[in-house]
Amino acid sequence: MAKAEKNPEKKVEEVKVDEGKESITSHKALEKEEMKKEGVETHFDNIGEKSEAKAVEVKKEEKIAEKREERTAIAYIYTSPNNTMIHITDLAGNTLSRVTGGMVTKHSRLKADPTIAMFAAKKAAERARDLGITSLYIRSRAKTNSPGFGSGGHAAIKTLGKEGFRIISILDTTRVPRGGPKKKGGKRGRRV
Repeated sequence: MAKAEKNPEKKVEEVKVDEGKESITSHKALEKEEMKKEGVETHFDNIGEKSEAKAVEVKKEEKIAEKREERTAIAYIYTSPNNTMIHITDLAGNTLSRVTGGMVTKHSRLKADPTIAMFAAKKAAERARDLGITSLYIRSRAKTNSPGFGSGGHAAIKTLGKEGFRIISILDTTRVPRGGPKKKGGKRGRRV
């Protein structure tokens, strides 16, 4: 009789395990239907654990892609014969980072150097990247009425591109006088 009592107990346990599996499969089927409603595509017909795991990964990747929203900023690069200034602002004009050649080097003669401009751009880019900036509009400016940029301008622009920012446009905003203010010095020649 003791043997007969053990067998029914085992059968009851097996039935309970089977019921648990059915509830798990029905739960997975419900999850799969929910994912189809949300637009997540599963490339598997079976309801195995591997296919479910991959479907969840696809769903996570879509969420991450949505989170990686592109944040845009404006980088103002001012280059003169004596210094290079990199000023990164958001689109509203709030300063995110501002670095000059003088902040990077001790020697005043090196402030406008392309190598120092490169380090200044790296420093400014680091701060902007920490704030989530992914793309930049670049506004480059030289001294008023000068024929070209200072020596650090091109190095700074190149470095910002290498730092992983998507450069949307580069614009030269150097001021050009149209006639300009009165020149210094008196009139020349005979006054009539």
